[in-house]
Amino acid sequence: MKVPRMRHPLKHVQVKHALLRTVDAVGSTVIGLSVGYLALAMGAGLLELRRQRAKLRVQGDTSYGRPHLGRHDRHHLYVLVPCLNEESVIGTTVSGLLGPRTTVVVVDDGSDDATGATASQAGAAAREAGHQGEVTVLRREPPNARQGKGEALNHAIRLVRERVTARGQDPSHTVVCVMDADGRLSDRALSHVLPLFDDPRVGGVQLGVRIRNRRANFLTWFQDYQFWAMAAVTQFGRNLTRTVSLGGNGQFTRLSALDALGERPWSQSLTEDLDLAISLAVRGWRLRTTAHASVDQQGVSDLRRLIRQRTRWYQGHMTAIGRMGEIWHAPRMGHLAALEMFAYLLVPWALDLPWSLLFQYCLYFFLRSPDVLVLRGKPATAVNGTCLRLPLNLLAWYLLAFAPALLTSCTYLRRDKNVGLPRALLLGHSFVVMNYMSFLCAWRALFRMLRGQTGWTKTSREVEGVGAGGVASAA
Repeated sequence: MKVPRMRHPLKHVQVKHALLRTVDAVGSTVIGLSVGYLALAMGAGLLELRRQRAKLRVQGDTSYGRPHLGRHDRHHLYVLVPCLNEESVIGTTVSGLLGPRTTVVVVDDGSDDATGATASQAGAAAREAGHQGEVTVLRREPPNARQGKGEALNHAIRLVRERVTARGQDPSHTVVCVMDADGRLSDRALSHVLPLFDDPRVGGVQLGVRIRNRRANFLTWFQDYQFWAMAAVTQFGRNLTRTVSLGGNGQFTRLSALDALGERPWSQSLTEDLDLAISLAVRGWRLRTTAHASVDQQGVSDLRRLIRQRTRWYQGHMTAIGRMGEIWHAPRMGHLAALEMFAYLLVPWALDLPWSLLFQYCLYFFLRSPDVLVLRGKPATAVNGTCLRLPLNLLAWYLLAFAPALLTSCTYLRRDKNVGLPRALLLGHSFVVMNYMSFLCAWRALFRMLRGQTGWTKTSREVEGVGAGGVASAA
């Protein structure tokens, strides 16, 4: 009679335990990196605020639409506003940007509406009202139109270079600003931004973003929470390493720095602003920000458009990891700056994608594991044999998952006196829930990269009401 082969249950148990230990180690690493990166970035941001002698409440109390107030610099300013079907918002934006030594270049990227005509009319009306400055509308036609924001900006920079040469202006004292069609600079913004370019080593400046229609619904409030309480403060921290990431709205660059990048300084990347920041940093240019100025814009008010927008951002950010070799071997870039930029580019790869899987495992681990918590002086069985096991494990999971976001809520509350404690706490708790949207966008971006998809659809704007002075009301 044939004797059946005995299996080795002990080996299977050992393999299972080894696998669980590996997952636990990876999870602990990801959690440690996440908490450590956020704590360092936020802490450095708060220290930078103190260094600039600014308080969190400074920007929360600001208003928007008069950026030229108090301006006494000697720089020439060219503002590039790439547009596609922006008739509803472009007029107010153009009117608010005009001022002394300022040329506004509106790039109509093949719009189907009256974007170009509206911009021209707004410029003419502002000049009749006594405003200084000049408005030029560049019309792009198919097949060159609608090839991405970077292509529209590269078209505009050719005109800027021609004007600078014809006017005898110095490129090193000429600043190029990129604004969204719905963007508004804060009052006196230019009096704080342009003097930063008195330092010849500064190549770019990026302002923090405020969501103007934040009261529209939960999604717009949450975007303001992300931009105002987290992104802006961490950007202050990056000021210490001079590696502030440039954005697509409220972005200022020195023309001579753009000239050093060649004829086409903006790439076709889905996040051409991040790509520009890397190109400037590896050439030794310093990237700065200031706590005394900001830019506001519309938030996306429906989930589908928000997911589409964030997927594009994730894909551009994730694609930028291919430039790590340039960063590490850049002779003009300091070690600390390279390390900070490396950590920033790793965020979606090392934190967001792994955490999207580990978050669920951590919840299961805290609920089911018999020895998550051990009270001092008592064995694990003394705790887990009682009704305290589940509440204590839940408390540990809650502190781990929500504490960083709740600390950020305190920052949000201090920056804006109109937020209120209940709303700040709600947004802090919702941050963990809204992470699922980030997880979705990160994985969608990865799948798009694997399929070789690089196209994107522009995020549409919403019509705003106009308040006194022709400035769109901040709903």
